[in-house]
Amino acid sequence: MVPPLALDIDGTLTTRDDRIDPRIFELLPAWDAPIVVATGKSFPYPVALCHFLGIPERVVAENGGVVCADGQVSFQGDRGRAEQAAETFRARGGDLGWDAADTTNRWRETELAARIDADEALLREVAAEFDLEVVDTGYAYHLKTPGVEKGDGLAAVADILGVEAGSFVAIGDSENDVSLFETAGASYAVANADDRAKAAADTVVAESYFEGTRSVLESVKSASA
Repeated sequence: MVPPLALDIDGTLTTRDDRIDPRIFELLPAWDAPIVVATGKSFPYPVALCHFLGIPERVVAENGGVVCADGQVSFQGDRGRAEQAAETFRARGGDLGWDAADTTNRWRETELAARIDADEALLREVAAEFDLEVVDTGYAYHLKTPGVEKGDGLAAVADILGVEAGSFVAIGDSENDVSLFETAGASYAVANADDRAKAAADTVVAESYFEGTRSVLESVKSASA
């Protein structure tokens, strides 16, 4: 039996140019165990991905701020405080960096995100004043409530599913995956991962982006046969 999976999206299920690798639409629906999509993206993104993959909506979104599995949804984190911090950030000359539509933050429930070229030093200074933290995923800076982590979200989903969190294989690429790696039973960082993710992972694979993820899936499947 293959183990359940906890998979990041950006840098893990994507190509070098930030597109979803089309091979996931063949490989993931055929995986004969639960799959949890664990991401820093806002809630609708992983839900939509599950929908188009044709797999159950088992999701950890917003770096652990939103957990959804088997019809149950829960929220952790304080978006209101993040909005106050973002307002202060702007008042001091900062810019989250998005256009008027701001589809990155429009549907966020528990945190806010700034473009990776935003003023990091100022953002961290303001975050500290509001007892918030900034997490750099390599794709955005996330202004979030301390203690809200992907790993806790995975544990919550595992509890809903009635399986051990330690039975999961986790694959990711950035510092927001560290807690996911610590919670899962086996963890893999793809070659494009940042230093914190690589240090936390049990194994760093030679391949990057989804090519690295695919290599893990093939290896795990072979070992489980």
